[in-house]
Amino acid sequence: MSTRTQHARSLFEGIAPEYEWMGSTLSFGQDPRWRRFLVSRVDRAEGASVLDVASGTGLVARALAGRGYHVTAVDASEPMLRSGAPAGSRVTGRAERLPFGHASFDALTFTYLLRYVDDPAATVRELARVVRPGGTIAELEFHVPHPMWARTGWRAYTRWVMPLVCSIVSAAWAHTGRFLGPSIEGFWRAHPLEEQLTWWEAAGIGEVKTRTMSNGAAIVTWGTKR
Repeated sequence: MSTRTQHARSLFEGIAPEYEWMGSTLSFGQDPRWRRFLVSRVDRAEGASVLDVASGTGLVARALAGRGYHVTAVDASEPMLRSGAPAGSRVTGRAERLPFGHASFDALTFTYLLRYVDDPAATVRELARVVRPGGTIAELEFHVPHPMWARTGWRAYTRWVMPLVCSIVSAAWAHTGRFLGPSIEGFWRAHPLEEQLTWWEAAGIGEVKTRTMSNGAAIVTWGTKR
């Protein structure tokens, strides 16, 4: 297991109990809205099988199940899954090596994942591998706003305000608060959107669309497995 993977696992295990309400609080209530839009991109018939990768506490998995899909929730952190992912459909596993056969699912969603893997391009290929042709693949990720005014405010919030708020909750959250802003900005500096879209193309995903949300603080990307 790589250092990056080990860090991600330890990070999320420490914040699992408060993850859902803290995510909503730190995003000023926007994280639930972002996840709802992600779920809305999955347009399959009721009863379709959907794999939710990096499922965490199952926020997206529960919403998908509420729409009548048969959902399997996968996450590397067992404590996160136990904190809320739908019972009976929890699988502890890594996105880089999914424990499923080729073309096993009608659709796939993933949330806040690619910053935590060593090879994001290879991970997107692995995600696409388990989706049937014609199936939807959709991602939610944090984003760095483009307008200077929004970026300046975002940077001040993620570097100063968020760490302070997190430090009030627990030591684990204090570490998370210091980590998130530099992690997000570093990822987008290293992998601009144009590069990320080539990962989807190389993985055999077409008709790819993106939508930034909340003045650029988040982005949803979705497409169709060829």
